[in-house]
Amino acid sequence: MKKFWFWLSIAINLGFLGIFKYYNFFAESFAQAASELGLQINPWTLKVILPVGISFYTFHGLSYVIDIYKDRIKPEKNFIDYSVFVSFFPLLVAGPIERATHLLPQIQTKRTFNYTKVIDGLRQILWGLFKKVVIADGCAHYANQIFNNSADYSGSTLVLGALFFTFQIYCDFSGYSDIALGTARLFGIELLKNFAFPYFSRDIAEFWRRWHISLSSWFRDYLYIPLGGSKGGTWMKIRNTFIIFLVSGFWHGANWTFLAWGFLNALFIMPSILFKTNRRNLDIVAQGKNIPTIKELSSMIITFSLTVFAWIFFRAESIKHALDYISNIFSKSLFSKPEIFPTTPILLIIFFIAIEWKGREEQYAIARFGFSWPKPLRHAFYYCIILIIFTLAGSNQQFIYFQF
Repeated sequence: MKKFWFWLSIAINLGFLGIFKYYNFFAESFAQAASELGLQINPWTLKVILPVGISFYTFHGLSYVIDIYKDRIKPEKNFIDYSVFVSFFPLLVAGPIERATHLLPQIQTKRTFNYTKVIDGLRQILWGLFKKVVIADGCAHYANQIFNNSADYSGSTLVLGALFFTFQIYCDFSGYSDIALGTARLFGIELLKNFAFPYFSRDIAEFWRRWHISLSSWFRDYLYIPLGGSKGGTWMKIRNTFIIFLVSGFWHGANWTFLAWGFLNALFIMPSILFKTNRRNLDIVAQGKNIPTIKELSSMIITFSLTVFAWIFFRAESIKHALDYISNIFSKSLFSKPEIFPTTPILLIIFFIAIEWKGREEQYAIARFGFSWPKPLRHAFYYCIILIIFTLAGSNQQFIYFQF
């Protein structure tokens, strides 16, 4: 009976996800494949709006059911506590994907107002807002302009477009995570850290330990390890790695571009899996130092370049669009002057990178930034960030990960 209810719950959760998010994709892909064979099929498709954050909500609930089935936790009998767990508003629409083993005990514990935590939460919210409305929304304007008209621009401009999207998606998603974590801290709740300065990674394996941590760990615990993880032979390691990244790509959306993005990341990480170097960079880059070594800097640049290349597929409208975009980059116009070179957003990105680098050993970039300064000077820095938010915010853009 326990197994019956377990699989019923899994089927219901994945069924809703499959119907709302993937039904139209499979129906239209089947009709397109049939048309290539000379068959005309007009599939019935759903005319509904995708529920906000459905993938996050589904994985959030699945972890609870799986943990109960595996006897990691006991079923929650208090309906109020359970309801708060499944509908805790800061993380509901775009994560992080919380585990019942981590969140439920905090909900059940009596909490009191903690001034220090509240100030820390407000500080993280402030940095999250800066990342979202200044960096992400500022970059979004130029990324959209360049990607939507990529055939009209030179290779150098297309490189800038890819870089703008690279910072847009990181600051958009990690900005939301900062706001969610900071908001939860106001209520005395500590959510899972979702980003750990991934663009300072020295290899792709390290990048994936630092990017969307709650999803990466979810796939590791509930899919990769049950499949056998890396304990089997070489073929099993290759198979499991590609399964994880392809599923991760498909989780992001019903489009072949997301699968291509996942496939590329699987290829990028494969050498470290095969040569067992994927656990090499577990520490923080240049820990305790102000500048990295030449080797560290070179590794970061290579890893960042591979990541930017993969993001092109993530942002493109189709595989053809991505391939055309990349083809146009590697042309003679790559060495020409970019048609678009917005000074203010680029200076803001440089400022953002500098602050992130300075605070890379903390939970978030400004967690302890300026603590050695006199208090008036530190507060002036916060007011400066607020002023930048109000004066240099980009055009209003919805959070990218709302669609997932």
